[in-house]
Amino acid sequence: MPMETIRVLIADDQSLFLESLSTFLQNYAEDIEVVGLAKNGLEALEKAAELHPDIVLMDVHMPVMDGVEATGRLHESQPGVKIIILSTYDEDEYVRKALRLGASGYLLKDISPTELIASIRALKSGAVQISPQIIAKLMQSLAAEEPSPVRAIAEKLEWFESLTRREREVFTLIATGYDNAQIAGQLHIAEHTVRNQVSTIYSKLGVQDRFQIIQLANKIRYHE
Repeated sequence: MPMETIRVLIADDQSLFLESLSTFLQNYAEDIEVVGLAKNGLEALEKAAELHPDIVLMDVHMPVMDGVEATGRLHESQPGVKIIILSTYDEDEYVRKALRLGASGYLLKDISPTELIASIRALKSGAVQISPQIIAKLMQSLAAEEPSPVRAIAEKLEWFESLTRREREVFTLIATGYDNAQIAGQLHIAEHTVRNQVSTIYSKLGVQDRFQIIQLANKIRYHE
């Protein structure tokens, strides 16, 4: 059976990054086709309307229209298009606003090219893609936001205080779309240890599967 092609549009105002990323994806991912390049948010909207990509890789800071605004407009006009913010910025303000406006992922530009390819494929399959360090930072910020609606949500869900440090790391990777083998590799622990950690997390949070873990993470990420 032939591999399904993933049509990708890249929006970034740095020509070198734009061209380099396009070349890499075209040369090293047979199932990814870069259908267009845009140098600002407005151009990204115009090309998305013309080219109908499956996924848009969207920078945050661009002239004419920034990536966050473009994300909101694109999600309204073409809700079927999935958007990954690809940025050097991990500030909560950018992350939360982009996700609230419809981004399906937020990855930092220091991600390896092979990890980006894996994230594009995972997103096409429906898995939310958030850099682990971004999720960790959002979770850590809960402790500093007191009193705050976000902190109240965390307490209501009763998971923030109940998970150990290692369990929070596993939770973060699950919410990012990692499977058990990937988590084991990321944390340098045995896969059976990961399975035990996952079972404990499920029990503590009262969930049954990974999708519910992602839903818990989304409740916090999308809340203002």
